Amino acid sequence: MSTRSLQIGMEFDGYRLEEKLHTGGMAALWRVTDLRQRHVNKPGLELGVPPLIMKVPLLFSSDDPTAIVAFEVEQMIMPKLKGEHVPRYFGAGDFDAQPYIVMEQIAGESLRSRFEQAPLPLDEVVSVGIKIANALQDLHRQHVIHLDIKPSNIMFRNGLAVLIDFGLSRHDRLPDLLDEEFRLPMGTGPYISPEQVMGVRNEPRSDLFSLGVLLYHLVTGERPFGHPTSVSGLKKRLYRDPIPPRNHRPDVPEWLQEIILRCLEVDPKARFDTAAQLAFLLQHPNQLTLTNRASKDHQDGYLAVVKRRFKAVGADLLLQHSVSEQLSKAPIIVVALDLTHSSVALAESLRQITRRMLQTEPGARLACLTIRKTSRLGMDESLIQQGENIHVKQLVELKHWARPLNLSTDKITFHVLESPDPAMAIIDYAHNNDVDHIIIGSRGTSALRRYLGSVSAQVVAEAACTVTVVKHNEK
Repeated sequence: MSTRSLQIGMEFDGYRLEEKLHTGGMAALWRVTDLRQRHVNKPGLELGVPPLIMKVPLLFSSDDPTAIVAFEVEQMIMPKLKGEHVPRYFGAGDFDAQPYIVMEQIAGESLRSRFEQAPLPLDEVVSVGIKIANALQDLHRQHVIHLDIKPSNIMFRNGLAVLIDFGLSRHDRLPDLLDEEFRLPMGTGPYISPEQVMGVRNEPRSDLFSLGVLLYHLVTGERPFGHPTSVSGLKKRLYRDPIPPRNHRPDVPEWLQEIILRCLEVDPKARFDTAAQLAFLLQHPNQLTLTNRASKDHQDGYLAVVKRRFKAVGADLLLQHSVSEQLSKAPIIVVALDLTHSSVALAESLRQITRRMLQTEPGARLACLTIRKTSRLGMDESLIQQGENIHVKQLVELKHWARPLNLSTDKITFHVLESPDPAMAIIDYAHNNDVDHIIIGSRGTSALRRYLGSVSAQVVAEAACTVTVVKHNEK
């Protein structure tokens, strides 16, 4: 089934499409009916099933491969979430048929509608801040960092904030697909934290920085760091402090400026320790210790900015290999598959070797890779061939290959990497993710096979980890 063919009244997997509610840059939202009523007796739904929406990725309109990976991330994380600050999850469909996520429809308004009317009354800003901080605390308790807090991802229902859209999120106990595949910052320009700009995705206080950006805008009507569209523009927040809110709006109390500027500190350790602490101090400002942030009336001077800029350059070099707590991770085994030219026999040989290796390393995680060779980095004109999204097609083929291994979802990940150089794509992935072992196939003679064999030879020569080459001679 193609996502382009979805129409009102269509039925699949026991759901009927009733109405298209919204089409965004990466997905469409449909109101659906559960024809099987499979959730009527689900615990917590004694009052009946709420209105349901189906989120469907727009596989044929986006030229961004991160859109597919982000949808996979949301499919992994949403079933793990619970509570009143997130939508209830009801089901999902895989890419080999029709990818989707079914969740409850949140009856309420997003923060975006009020955001466009900023500056808002101060008591409303404080109330909004408390609600979002409470929602973040609940999310963080569930080992999830949102990493894309912005007005359109915050809904309000029954006086509580509800967080939506977990495509860029990080679950502390699940593989981080975005971190493994992409090197560029992930987030929304005005709200992304300095550490996210540097590639760090395991810091809960990143969400507090984004909340600080929201509070600043709601108070002043201005964005503290503008709307940068380049990495160099994003990096300015590592050394250029924002104009103090009281400079824009003198009636902002010193305690509220203290809170906002503390959220916007470059160093996460200088922010609040938890979202719960932030919520408490917004409710009890008399408990807050004021610093020079509270009375600040202008940006820092030239020398302070220069010092921070030099420090940021050093941090850039330091953080390149400290994104995750690698020492505490289980071993990572990569199997690199050539889905275009590999024979059935070679694919089976790779599977057998992989199974044996996993048996000797029961705590290991398997990353299944294939390389879509492109003429340039990113998606190219061959993205769509004969009505198929090639990236998704290869993702499905990877999953089919791995299915006989019977690994749990937290022990295996799938990656379709786009690169003009397959060998370097494998080597770079292994380096960036501290891979322990690579398994790669190599075939026998003929010009094409010699070319394919050169990929494995280059991986053996240049990879910093152990490499096992599985050979198969075809007649």
